[in-house]
Amino acid sequence: MKLATFRRGGVHPDDRKELSKDKKIESLPFPEELVVSMSEHLGAPATPTKKKGDAVTRGEVIGTANGYISAPVHSPADGVVTDIRKVRVQSGAVSDAVVIKCNPEQSNPWTEKHDWRKESPEALLSIVKDMGIVGMGGAAFPTSVKLTVPMGKEVDTLIVNGVECEPYLTADYRLMLEKTSEVLEGAMIAAAIVRPKRIVIGIEANKPDAATLMENTIREKNYQVEVVLLKTKYPQGDEKQLIKAVMNAEVPSGKLPLDVGAVVCNLGSCYAIYEAVVYRKPLIERVITVSGESINNPKNILAPIGTKFSSLIDFCGGEKDDAVSTVAGGPMMGFAIYDEDTPMVKGSGGLLVLPKLIDDFSAPCVLCGKCVQHCPMGLQPNKMFRNIKYGNYQAAMDLGLMDCKECGCCAYTCPSHLPLVQGFKLGKKMGRKKK
Repeated sequence: MKLATFRRGGVHPDDRKELSKDKKIESLPFPEELVVSMSEHLGAPATPTKKKGDAVTRGEVIGTANGYISAPVHSPADGVVTDIRKVRVQSGAVSDAVVIKCNPEQSNPWTEKHDWRKESPEALLSIVKDMGIVGMGGAAFPTSVKLTVPMGKEVDTLIVNGVECEPYLTADYRLMLEKTSEVLEGAMIAAAIVRPKRIVIGIEANKPDAATLMENTIREKNYQVEVVLLKTKYPQGDEKQLIKAVMNAEVPSGKLPLDVGAVVCNLGSCYAIYEAVVYRKPLIERVITVSGESINNPKNILAPIGTKFSSLIDFCGGEKDDAVSTVAGGPMMGFAIYDEDTPMVKGSGGLLVLPKLIDDFSAPCVLCGKCVQHCPMGLQPNKMFRNIKYGNYQAAMDLGLMDCKECGCCAYTCPSHLPLVQGFKLGKKMGRKKK
């Protein structure tokens, strides 16, 4: 079978998914304390609505959306607010956080099912917004904004992103196997909102059992949904690369997927949409993969938002003696963290505990061109990095710096081990300041 893929650039890292792909989802017992950041999403942080000493119930709003691109934050547990303080989240950003001491017994008020087929698209979109659903592939863009189709535009294709191309991560894979019907129903709810002509689920070829199960369930339920098998290639799961693979369309620089008639929804987000609309359950927990060669027992864990990474590591039997680094997210686009009490957020798809994988050195650029060859956006990383290094931020911007997805393909192939992605993050920040 010919596999769909994007054509330009990309790399083929060892996926190392065998560490956790056979581990069924386990529920984490509620920790004594949760630290719930108000920056759970891309855009304006939420504003805390609670103060120290307030009692909170599971699913109650504890942070209100603060702008169009924002999302409300809900309490993941029954408990008492013990503090409102600044915390550093996995991306390095600092935000307000509500600290909750969890009660020994937790409620589960989400038992009544609602028939979403009786609701209008506007009502469904309102529920998604009120329940705080965001993109769960890492970017955490508010889903209600993504599913809002402006007047005069039409959606040709709704793409459900089940690629999960980052090495080690298997949370979405386990959802496909264990929550197949729920994920598909969430996709149908999203389709009822945006009303596309076509619904596609993209799955990489290294997950054939998930693709087969999806296809069988689609036939059983008589859904008009296609499953497209994709070449195992990083970053196949990036929005623009996925659109190219599925629709053979390129999103122009500075434009959005809607400009080519596409809406892309992460598979984990589809499951969250299902729970939100069918049970009115806010996004207060998610599945996260805890893996790596230096964790004793890799697992896929359903954990409440605000759980400290240290609690997840303890639940997996702790670290091995050779542990050197802890990474929030995947190895290609994740963030190395220095404090294992950093709380997980809605976009936390993985936590990796790794040994020393490469020697720490950096050498001058040798002009080999590998970064250019493997850039999926067709940029010139070597030239952009050189301009940033010497403070020529506008020159880097003129070379297309803002189109960089920070996927790490350039750094992965660089024989000089240059900190290319870190340089591009700095260049974007300084370029915006200059403007």
